[in-house]
Amino acid sequence: MELRQLRYFVTVVEEANFTRAAARLHVAQPGVSAQIAQLERELGQRLLDRSGRTVTPTEVGAAVLPYARAALAAGDAVRETVAEFSGLLRGRVAIGLVSGAGTHEFDMAGLLAGFHASHPEVEIALTEDTSERMLGALRAGELDIAMVGLAEAGPPPGLTLRLVVDEPLVAAVAPDDVLAGEEGALAVSALRGRRLICLPRGTGVRGVLDRLCGEAGFAPHVAFEAAAPQLLVRLAERGLGVAVVPGRPEETAGASGLRLRPLADPRARGRVALAWRTEGPSGPAAKALLSLLREAVPVPGEASP
Repeated sequence: MELRQLRYFVTVVEEANFTRAAARLHVAQPGVSAQIAQLERELGQRLLDRSGRTVTPTEVGAAVLPYARAALAAGDAVRETVAEFSGLLRGRVAIGLVSGAGTHEFDMAGLLAGFHASHPEVEIALTEDTSERMLGALRAGELDIAMVGLAEAGPPPGLTLRLVVDEPLVAAVAPDDVLAGEEGALAVSALRGRRLICLPRGTGVRGVLDRLCGEAGFAPHVAFEAAAPQLLVRLAERGLGVAVVPGRPEETAGASGLRLRPLADPRARGRVALAWRTEGPSGPAAKALLSLLREAVPVPGEASP
């Protein structure tokens, strides 16, 4: 059994396709198939089900998968540790970003570019996904670091959080809406039966909205979903519903005539946090990037560095 065979196996599972896996690995597809077939012969069990339109792990393959990933991580850690002693940081860092995280006052693209300039031998794999899936990927070791939206007040088990954005949720209301003529904070119950515009399921803001509406005795009627808060505001401007967004797009609302009304519940917050496994990333490269992000990303209420 070779680490190369395990890497091929893990990549095929992640891509659910031999051709895509071969392209990602930069090798010929027959070579990937041959190496995995050899691994299956050595183990005496089929690891992959090739009968459907997509390739999926068999029951044995699913059981083997976490150990294969652990073996690959250990092999990478050996190489990274040796490189660290030679003064050259190497390795791969997997980082996840919730949509829109890079549009706040911190320049995530600039931070990653600066890290790459200092450590050109480190591969940075950037993923954009829902917060819910990224939190699961962190716990599974598929991501080293993630910038996620939070639906709950406390940190998920096994993860450490550093809050970087904490804003009130507001209802962006078209000027001809009856809610635009009222003053003060808006009760969550006022959203009952209204067409709402919000972030997709699996995001922190949507989780907060679903929970607060459920506590108020109703399920929110989300008529439109979009990953970017700015688009949500534009949909509200067109009279398509009430947008529930973090209280940041004041300039957009002012230019369009939208009225922003904060939700009355103090728990109605849009919160984004830097997240990592409590025991810390396994490799030196990921540890170095996490250290940079913890220093560079501002704490809510503080000036940007």
